[in-house]
Amino acid sequence: PRIIHQSSATGMQAIPTTGIAQGLKYLHQVQSSLLRLGPGEEQPVVVCSLGDASVTEGEVSEAFQFAALHQLPVIYLVQDNNWGISVSSDEARTMNAAEFIKGFTGIQSTSIDGSDFVQSYHTMQEVVSDVRNNRKPWLVHATVPLLGHHTSGVRKEFYRTEEDLASHALRDPGPKLKAYLLQKGIEEKYLNEIEAEAAARVKKDFEAATIAAEPNPELVLTHVFAETPVLTEKGVRSPAGKDKIPMVDAALFAIREIMERYPEAVLYGQDVGRRLGGVFREAATLAEQFGDHRVFNTAIQEAYIIGSTVGMSAVGVKPIVEVQFADYIYPGFNQLVTEISKSCYLSCGKFPVQTLIRVPIGAYGGGGPYHSGSVETTLLSIKGIKVVYPSNAADMKGLLKAAFLDPNPVVMLEHKGLYWSKVPGTEEAKTVEPSEDYIIPLGKARMALEADQGAVDAGESACIITYGMGVYWAMAAAKKFPGRVDVIDLRTLFPLDEDLLFAHVQKHGKCLIVTEEQQNNSFAEALAGRISKACFRYLDAPVEVLGSLNLPAVPMNIHLEKAMLPNEEKVAAALSRLLHA
Repeated sequence: PRIIHQSSATGMQAIPTTGIAQGLKYLHQVQSSLLRLGPGEEQPVVVCSLGDASVTEGEVSEAFQFAALHQLPVIYLVQDNNWGISVSSDEARTMNAAEFIKGFTGIQSTSIDGSDFVQSYHTMQEVVSDVRNNRKPWLVHATVPLLGHHTSGVRKEFYRTEEDLASHALRDPGPKLKAYLLQKGIEEKYLNEIEAEAAARVKKDFEAATIAAEPNPELVLTHVFAETPVLTEKGVRSPAGKDKIPMVDAALFAIREIMERYPEAVLYGQDVGRRLGGVFREAATLAEQFGDHRVFNTAIQEAYIIGSTVGMSAVGVKPIVEVQFADYIYPGFNQLVTEISKSCYLSCGKFPVQTLIRVPIGAYGGGGPYHSGSVETTLLSIKGIKVVYPSNAADMKGLLKAAFLDPNPVVMLEHKGLYWSKVPGTEEAKTVEPSEDYIIPLGKARMALEADQGAVDAGESACIITYGMGVYWAMAAAKKFPGRVDVIDLRTLFPLDEDLLFAHVQKHGKCLIVTEEQQNNSFAEALAGRISKACFRYLDAPVEVLGSLNLPAVPMNIHLEKAMLPNEEKVAAALSRLLHA
């Protein structure tokens, strides 16, 4: 058996485990050599162990729904002791897992006495055999006693009556199994020897653990990320004789080339399937070309879309998933933080999660409070993921391919206003399509504009650091100060190209950071602090930041939206103040 790191967050393991079953089904469908069979060519089976109290979690229901809909080879083994720490089942739920699962058509279920070894053994033998051969999901609901404390600080006698403790003790499976074996004629002496042998083994292993060397503190930073194979820019960025394409087509073409080359690549999310091909047409024709088993729709289940990639990646599938709008990513944050970001570190590098999460982002044209948000600061607070934000078609294609090949989780933020260059002043987001082998390593910024050396020498220059839509505001504003401004497009928000940033801030002594996010407590303000510390001796003025107004939402009215967001005029005014400081 293979065990991915254990999830402590209650119920969160259901989605990644179901993702394993999803991955195994796909590998079987395409007859992939990545599918690991048993010694007798047996098909693999997935087991998700969880407590009955966790079944009330919404994400468990998302897992059940997907497993039922797609008939995945997974067993949900639910242990029910009628308690969730101090919360009794009567306080928490109206039904147990065996009753609840009946609402998910397609999942077979059974309920057993989990303290009865013989019944448990035979039931699991039958269920495993059925799942192995028929490839359909099961739920086994096992009633079990609660014998121990939750923790040393949350002791059972704090909240349970003597009667409850006594009734659970009567169902202790150890004494029950021993009594059964004695009844079957097994000598008590032999059973006592087994118990003594087991106790000695536990004692020996415990003593070995207590005297084992402590981990080396100097290695505490290892395994945050797996090593990436993409270290240098390769291929042709602007091949001769080709027409310009919009960013949305660059993404589409990149994914098409990926799926042609990597049969283990799949794409799924809301509305990306055959019928629509994405609400921005960013997946158009892919299902027709590669089939519905590789490009398909999901329900409105951001947690499942994101969290399932843990399991998919663990079996060798390479998922590309999409959250329809950045504003809708929040239900998936639990999986992103609890499971995905921690997997490589907690498994000491054994299970890095190779996933590419595409997220259309940003405000334009009156999208309103729920289709215009920026989420990069929230994402960047999560350690263990990478965040990419291209501003043009060439970077979109080169970065998307690097993100796909990276063995770590990468969130790719794609500004909706740049997809088709519909926003005035963003025509330069369209570029010639790079060559098929073009790739840009993550963590390398781009010089979008460079100041004249004469202005730098005269102390009359400044640099603007920005990304996404900010690149076009900055480029337009810089035209009002010809030859005096560097514009740096970050392209990757983490990892960050600090060497390039610090070098240009030191060259100019003046720096303006432009972001579309609300400014207070933003990534941009944190970056300003980092630059101030690293470049303090070179600064001629404080590092300035220009972001959106600090509103809780982007207004739907286009005039209010314009008042909230940065633009060319606001950037030019901030740049003028900085240059004349």
